[in-house]
Amino acid sequence: MVGVVIVSHSEKVAEGARELALQMAGQVPVAAAGGLPDGGIGTDFQRILEAVESVSSPDGVVILFDVGSALMTAEMVVEAVDGVKVRLADGPVVEGAIVAAVSASIGMDLEGILAAVRQVAEGHKL
Repeated sequence: MVGVVIVSHSEKVAEGARELALQMAGQVPVAAAGGLPDGGIGTDFQRILEAVESVSSPDGVVILFDVGSALMTAEMVVEAVDGVKVRLADGPVVEGAIVAAVSASIGMDLEGILAAVRQVAEGHKL
């Protein structure tokens, strides 16, 4: 099963998105990597790396991220990870996390999950 990592500058945002995703998807490997170790706002390479490792599987890992340095830090993690397919998903953090987790729960592969998250990004709420 594909693992999901949620990266945000805010620990609360990452944890909240994780909570919603798990409520919708059930027992899916979803990790939150938000904020800095001191509780501040920002992104942390080590937190993201540990989150990826915690949900890693042969099927791969998808990372959703919010803005700015979250993308840059997530890209550094992708480059640092060996032996695991890790891909960045271009989509909204909350809706994307839910779609990624539900898609993983029904056995969708990594490319399918990335496509589903992109589709959410292109959709309209009204």
